Order: sequence, then structure tokens, then C-alpha cells
Amino acid sequence: MASPQPILPYAAPRVGVRFAGVASQLPSRVLSNADIATIVDTNDEWIFQRTGIRERRVCDRAKGESNRWLCSESLRKALINANLPAAELDLIICGTISQDLRCPSTACLVASDIGAGTAAAWDLGAACCGFVYGINIAHDLIRMGNYRNIGVIGCDTISAIVDYTNRGVCILFGDGAGAAVLRATDDTTKGCLAQVNKADGTGWLDLYMPAEQWQIPDNADRTQQRVGCLHMNGKAVFKFAVSTFQELIAETLAKASISADEVDVFVCHQSNMRILEAARERFGIPAEKLHTNIDRVGNTSAGSVPLVLDELVREGKVREGQKVMFVAFGAGLTWTASLWQM
Repeated sequence: MASPQPILPYAAPRVGVRFAGVASQLPSRVLSNADIATIVDTNDEWIFQRTGIRERRVCDRAKGESNRWLCSESLRKALINANLPAAELDLIICGTISQDLRCPSTACLVASDIGAGTAAAWDLGAACCGFVYGINIAHDLIRMGNYRNIGVIGCDTISAIVDYTNRGVCILFGDGAGAAVLRATDDTTKGCLAQVNKADGTGWLDLYMPAEQWQIPDNADRTQQRVGCLHMNGKAVFKFAVSTFQELIAETLAKASISADEVDVFVCHQSNMRILEAARERFGIPAEKLHTNIDRVGNTSAGSVPLVLDELVREGKVREGQKVMFVAFGAGLTWTASLWQM
């Protein structure tokens, strides 16, 4: 009897992937620490020392600002920057946990808003990791040869699900969106060099939003838990983020067989300035390689990473030829990284 033939790995088409255009959209209303202090017992110094946040943006419903509007505007502008008509998109992936509607997906609404025709569209619920999960998926779909142009959005309007009487949560979050258009290219040197996508569902209780009363755990203090609002175990999430952030960077660098100093820019989720500083010190990352905007926009969940990316692109700090690492972690608990040759 003949020996079984070895199973060979699937040979993906030789195609590169590039960021053809990026953009972002913020709401018009600014909510400062002083504004927060009129709602709960806190002050600017207390908030800034613990989070690095001075102000955040929140949607003004009277002006028509919403999750859908932020997503559509960010992708619309990214397409302009990519010089690509919306009708040429093959797929739209929208990373969000704060959709305006449960059904249909925000991605489908965006497709309608921007004129994307019959492009496939779906939402990706990975909280703060939504955008990075999204670009990892989009990259691999393009590399497999079935898609050529994919729009990836990261957006959250956490102001809609925040209890503004809960000081531990309301000081952190803001609204915002960013988008990227990923395109196939004949330059096979461009694309993702290494990626990590992970989750630990046993940690879901540390950061969650119950939609109905029965979803609140029996051992929770029901007088402190409001249906339809985000609940967070701040100490547990902080501990998870500090350790996971550093391990995630190390694992991604090891996968790519490079050192931290070979990465030109780190585009990191803006959760807390102390977490960002701990990671920067651990790997000896110069301040100019790890951009922050948390002081101006707060934690925008899935919108965080693409907002930073857009700022860096507009300032000329992310450009072709660089190695750029995207890093995020959030509810789920989830964590993810993506190292790119731009």
C-alpha cells in the first residue's frame, strides 16, 4: 500500500496589499473634563492623572450625527483619498459594537449611503479590536485572490451606551470613526508581515453591556447596573491591558522575526495613557514612534486605531516603505495586532 502523500500548504496567489486611502470623522460636540465634573464628582486633574484624557467628542443627535453618519463619512473620505469610486468596492467591513440599528448591519447602511452597489457588507463585533481584526481579515481575503478592494471601518459611539452617573466609565469614552481602503497590488512586498488575533471569553464580565435585565449576572449589584449601559471592572481591565499589550507586541515581533526598533511606527489603541507609557518603556520605543491622541478624543473603542492612523498619515509620519504595527485590545476579552510593510 502506497504511503499517503503529504498535505501541502495552500499556495495563495502572489499579490500584495496596500493602504490606498485612510480618513476619519469626529462628532462636532466637545465634552471636556470640566463638563464631566458637572455631572459626577470628579475634576480635570483627577481624570487626567488616571487616564491622560482632557476631552472627548460625542455625537450631537440634533445635527444628525450618529454611528452610521460617522462610518459613512469616514469611508467616503477614505475612498476620495484612495481615488477609488465606491462602486468598485468588493466588500465593506465595519468594526463596531454601538450600531444605531440591530438590523441591518451598519456596513449595509454605509454601502447604501456611499453608493457601493452590491458590495458585500457586514459588521464585526470585536469592541476596541474591531478595526485591527478587520484589516487582518481584509488582508487575507485580498491575498487569497477573491477580493481586490475592501473598505474597513472602525467606529463606536459609546456615548449612546454610557451611564453618565458612573464615574469609572463616563470619563473614558468618546465617539469617533476612521476608515481605510485596502487594495490589491502587484508589489508583493506590501502587506501584513505578521498578525495575532485572540480572545478569552471567560473574561467577558469585566466589560459588557446587558440589553435586558436577565442578562445581568446574579452576583452583580443590580442597583449599580443599568440595562443598556456599559459596565466595566476597571481594575481587572487595566491589569489585563497592561500585561496583554506588552505580550502582544512581543508575540507579533517574534512572528515577524524582527525587533521593536525595526518598527517605524506603532499605531495603538488609545485606552489609557498609563498603559501606552508602560508598553513604550518596556520596549524602549521612542515617543515619536508611538503617537497618542487620547488627550483630545478619549477612548473611541473601534474608532481609536484608525483615528490615530489618519492623523499620522496626514502629518506624513506614516508613509510608503515603513513597517507599521497596529495594536488593540478590548471587551470579549479580545486582543489583536497587525504588522505591515507599507
